[in-house]
Amino acid sequence: MPAEAAPRLRESTLQLLRRAVGRPAHWRDKLGRLAVALRGWVDARAVDRRLQHLHALGRLEAPLPTAIQRMVGAVDMLRFFLVPCAATYYSQKNIHFGFHTLLRALEDPASMVDPLGLHSARDTVVHHLLQVVHANPDYDLQLLESFPDGLDRLESELEALRAGTHARAAELAATVEDPDYHARLLARLRDFRRRVPGPLLCDEVLSDPRYMQLERVFGDLTSTMRYFSRLPATPRGALHHLLTVRSFPAHLAG
Repeated sequence: MPAEAAPRLRESTLQLLRRAVGRPAHWRDKLGRLAVALRGWVDARAVDRRLQHLHALGRLEAPLPTAIQRMVGAVDMLRFFLVPCAATYYSQKNIHFGFHTLLRALEDPASMVDPLGLHSARDTVVHHLLQVVHANPDYDLQLLESFPDGLDRLESELEALRAGTHARAAELAATVEDPDYHARLLARLRDFRRRVPGPLLCDEVLSDPRYMQLERVFGDLTSTMRYFSRLPATPRGALHHLLTVRSFPAHLAG
């Protein structure tokens, strides 16, 4: 790690790991959210119900992506956008990407097993937004709309963090490298609720035209699922896509 690494990571490795793991009182909640996320992978009907609800809310277009298309799409989103974009961001911050990912997994393991958020409970989506600096949080904010009180819950958690009363503030501080992120996220949430467009919350996307193109696809639930619905829907076609497509297929995003 470079000598000028961020002050947060000048803590000892053991200190950071302890902060990410958190107090025993929080372990039950962590494991409960992880169990919900894992059960979601074998309950396809629950995901279909959520997609139908989001379609009824006007967030998704027909045709809705199938389970195979969502699987292939999740891989594409990770390999073409989320992982390289995050790696660029943490490199700019002089933060070790692999170690930071470990801290995230310890702080909230449920968020690491469900990249699309479709299998996750409300509080897992909320905590993911609190835990990870998002350039564009709209995808996850739209996911929260599928829960009756999802946006309210996020707002109350953000207000508690700003007030210094959040029970897991120390754990979150182990993974959130931007001290102003939660304040900007709260402002973006309030704009979102008023249907007012807002700016991106960090600059690594704006500085790279590749990421700007991909953010227009994967930064929004509607456009993400539209892309997924154009991917192969058969096992053979999905395998061929994953083995042969090496760069983002922009023609499927138009």
